[in-house]
Amino acid sequence: MVTKKSTTINPADVANFVKIAEQWWDPKGKFAPLHKFNPIRLKYIRSQLLAHFNLAAAEGFDVAQPYNGLRILDIGCGGGLLTEPIFRLGADIIGADAAEKNVNIASAHAMEQGLDIDYRATTSEDLAANGETFDVILNMEVIEHVADVPLFLSSCQAMLKPGGIMFVATLNRNFKSFAMAIVGVEYVLGWLPKGTHNWSQFIIPKELQDMCEGLGLKLIDETGVKYNPLSDRFSLSGDMSINYIQVYSEPKPKT
Repeated sequence: MVTKKSTTINPADVANFVKIAEQWWDPKGKFAPLHKFNPIRLKYIRSQLLAHFNLAAAEGFDVAQPYNGLRILDIGCGGGLLTEPIFRLGADIIGADAAEKNVNIASAHAMEQGLDIDYRATTSEDLAANGETFDVILNMEVIEHVADVPLFLSSCQAMLKPGGIMFVATLNRNFKSFAMAIVGVEYVLGWLPKGTHNWSQFIIPKELQDMCEGLGLKLIDETGVKYNPLSDRFSLSGDMSINYIQVYSEPKPKT
């Protein structure tokens, strides 16, 4: 009897993103919310990395490229909106996505900018099986689109070096997130195609924490992200009822 190999790929979700892949770098296109969200993500990631790795105290620290020496995985990188700026900040980064079209778009844009970024059409489980390891793993707005969340998290944990950290940004599961992230964003504002999100795949922060801690990871920080329609901007917030980010560390072995 042939058993079906477990996978994190959700074919329907991958197909949804492939349909609009050409718009990844259009700040007024279907990915406009991510373009608006990106500065907040980058600022938060920077603050966490500087603090966790004490980067500013490192010999030869370069303010312009503070991530020198860090190996980072941007899993579910899409068109590279996060991968590119982090590469520019000095990181040795891999941008990985299950959709080959997304990777092609990301690679083409990087080449246009004169950037030699390692993009791969692959999954977290395949990277883990190949023995890849990283100081930092970025799971930004990805986990709500995967088919097997436990497999996704366990494969990421397996790739995290001792002392490394993982960011997980996703959507809470409650009536408010349904009203805002699905009804509002997809049906009223039309920012994303209808069907981009499945509310049942959203994850309550405590659920995510329980899964990650079950893998031996330690929650070291969390924050909500809110959108202000008057200023048309995102900002960090104590309100985690819709968008939120959690940061986990892989403990170093006790000596």
